[in-house]
Amino acid sequence: MFCTRCGLKVEAGSGFCKSCGQEIPASTLVAPSATNAQPAPSGFDASVPTLRAYAEFWPRAAAYLIDGIILGIPFGMVVLVLIFLLGGFGVMLRSNSADPRAAAAFAAPLFLSFLFGMIFFVGLQWLYFAGMESSEHQGTLGKMALGLIVTDINDQRISFARATGRFFAKIITNYTFLIGYIMAGFTEKKQALHDMIASTLVLRRI
Repeated sequence: MFCTRCGLKVEAGSGFCKSCGQEIPASTLVAPSATNAQPAPSGFDASVPTLRAYAEFWPRAAAYLIDGIILGIPFGMVVLVLIFLLGGFGVMLRSNSADPRAAAAFAAPLFLSFLFGMIFFVGLQWLYFAGMESSEHQGTLGKMALGLIVTDINDQRISFARATGRFFAKIITNYTFLIGYIMAGFTEKKQALHDMIASTLVLRRI
């Protein structure tokens, strides 16, 4: 119950307000829920979450491009380090470019460097995408720059497991000749194929 003069809470059974001294008859004690309650809008259902706007195709593509640049830098550095460690640069400097055996000697460390580099790159991508999309940011650096977040179909933060499933579902999307990505431009909820598989949405941050 609350004082009618100063609005502060009054203990039940008290005849006056301890803050301002106002005498408060029992008949005038009121509860804020009764006086300040606002009627719900017509047709409003509090049990249904209010979703943000779905992210369009081009902002998603721009965010993915930013993420690609961010991840491409460490990938290139790792490949160069691997080529150096596997002796590729030494073979290239000592070899005669016209000698096919020298070219083959250089190709071996080059191939191994890209192989190990790709393994590292996939692991880095997985931790980057799944980790950031399941974090409190709900999106990668690219998505954060474009004001996008990843949620489940109820506009809730996704778990690391679901984010992992979404990331590896992109393998299937990659084998659709980009159609799986383009689907985000014309599906009802702007979902790409991997979003449908993982039951996720990409939304605009409020």
